[in-house]
Amino acid sequence: MPYQKLSRKSGPRRALLRSLVTSFLKNGSIETTAAKAKALRPQAEKMVTLGKRGDLHARRQAMSYLLDEDVVTTLFEKIGPRMEGREGGYTRIVHKGSRRGDGAPMVILELMPE
Repeated sequence: MPYQKLSRKSGPRRALLRSLVTSFLKNGSIETTAAKAKALRPQAEKMVTLGKRGDLHARRQAMSYLLDEDVVTTLFEKIGPRMEGREGGYTRIVHKGSRRGDGAPMVILELMPE
């Protein structure tokens, strides 16, 4: 399967991923379920790659996906230059345990330090 459906139709799934990527880049880390983190990771990596490119077209592509203009500015001014030496692998998943209510596996997705 090329992507995870997350028990949602395409519109709500896209909205969920856009909001998760936006808040992830805004805060630097996010606590979520393992399935959502695995679906979120490729999108976040693509946004960091756009931030590394740094040209106008990349900024417009990021602006069309992210929900907050301040996050785009942070991505291009702070996160992109910080990851300049890395060839990929900008994020890591740290397993946290199970959620108390339903036993869903929880993880922390965070940006790699550099």
